[in-house]
Amino acid sequence: LLPPRGEITDRNGVPLARAFPAYALWYNPKALGEKGQPLVKSPEEVAAALMQIFPDADQVDLLRRLKSDKPSYLIRRVMPEEANRIFALGEPALEFPRENQRYYPQGSLGAHVLGYVDGEGKGHVGMEQVLEKQLIDPMQRGRPVSLSIDMRAQGALEDELGRGMMETEAKGAAGIILDVDTGEVIALASLPSFNPNRSDMAYNDLVFNKVTNQVYELGSTFKPLSVAAAIDAGVVTDLSVRYPANRPLEIGGFRIRDSHPFGASLNVPEALIHSSNIVTAQVADKLGGPALKKTMAALGMNERPYIELPARGFPLWPRGHEKSGEWPRITTMTVSYGHGIAVTPLHLAAAYAAMVNGGVWRPATLFKVDPAKAPEGRRVFKASTSARMRQLLRMIVVDGTGKSANAPGFRVGGKTGSAEKPGGKGGYNRTSLVATFAAAFPMDKPRYVVIAMLDEPKGTAATSFQRTAAWNAGPIVGRVVPRIGPFLGVVPDDTRDIDISDLSPLVGNGSGE
Repeated sequence: LLPPRGEITDRNGVPLARAFPAYALWYNPKALGEKGQPLVKSPEEVAAALMQIFPDADQVDLLRRLKSDKPSYLIRRVMPEEANRIFALGEPALEFPRENQRYYPQGSLGAHVLGYVDGEGKGHVGMEQVLEKQLIDPMQRGRPVSLSIDMRAQGALEDELGRGMMETEAKGAAGIILDVDTGEVIALASLPSFNPNRSDMAYNDLVFNKVTNQVYELGSTFKPLSVAAAIDAGVVTDLSVRYPANRPLEIGGFRIRDSHPFGASLNVPEALIHSSNIVTAQVADKLGGPALKKTMAALGMNERPYIELPARGFPLWPRGHEKSGEWPRITTMTVSYGHGIAVTPLHLAAAYAAMVNGGVWRPATLFKVDPAKAPEGRRVFKASTSARMRQLLRMIVVDGTGKSANAPGFRVGGKTGSAEKPGGKGGYNRTSLVATFAAAFPMDKPRYVVIAMLDEPKGTAATSFQRTAAWNAGPIVGRVVPRIGPFLGVVPDDTRDIDISDLSPLVGNGSGE
């Protein structure tokens, strides 16, 4: 028999959404005839008894319906054991029509990917909405739809993001795991999550997807992208060249500073390792606004993220000059370190995939992809630029602010980003941060990008009372990678690593946060 709605599975055939026969609770006030009382007991007594069976129900609404002379649904989903308890109440007006319901065996896991089906059987928000026609088509609904998601990776990502949220008392978290060569989304998590088995989600704020629909200024995670643009354009050729770093940059009344002094001068590897706004801004200034703007646009930063989900946020793209459209000098500098531009975590994941996979940007997808049939994509960086960036990202994790993400044997590379959230009157709120770690592994032959983001984390004992990404988002990645690597085909190997011997002599002693 064909299911009334098709099944959705993960990439390995694990069921994520399926139809199953269930009951509803229907109130029929005419059950005892036109002149008979609709209920044996009082509406108050029946409502109280139903609350014992359904403690999450709205007692006021139940009582209102039980006092009405109009038939209506009281509960849309009733399990057989619950129906038995209701039947034992001895109320003929309480009826149990059979209905086909949607069941999500994994509960809230992957909820923002799947979405939910409402009481009328219509899909909303996630892939339930995207696949609506296919899932109800008699010619197609007999075949399960396989997504790109691996529920083992999804579970690990949600678990570690949830731990990070709890430890830092953050108000939210987001994360994504992306195949760098195919664009497949292996896991996508937005926390707090919701339970799609409930059919009352329509006005619930928890269904909002922070990965695809919320834009953030992602701070220093943009620095490697800006450096890659400069290397690709031939503006940065000699990585030993040093830039002044001992005083803030004064540009048109705007001051660019570092979190703390890193020394009189830094070269590009040191600037990335220590996360210097001052040096990154100088590199971007040398590159020029048109070139940086072109690179960011090629990475998709000026349009909604590419993915099948309907909820996709539009970036806050910097305005250019009224006539030329070019970015002002200060805009070019601030964009280089992730301020003045706001994108989704998915934008960032796709950009990092392009930076490490040889230089090709590909759209993200929630459908399983044959590696031999991966989309061609568009070239953003030369292969040589990508190779250099793999070295630099690895150095950040080995020697710099990314040490907390350095899962032994997995050759992780990546970058921290700790950005103050915009406040009132065009300024920033120093007490509210977005902490992000953007990573890829293994850096000698990248397979996956991992993004972990915390929204407004606090400094707690678990993070040595620090709020920045090196102390909270970085450790999340450091725990996720060893959990997912083995079943994604990346085994730990301490005998292998990307060769950074030509760059290591350029890095002086010292540490940054």
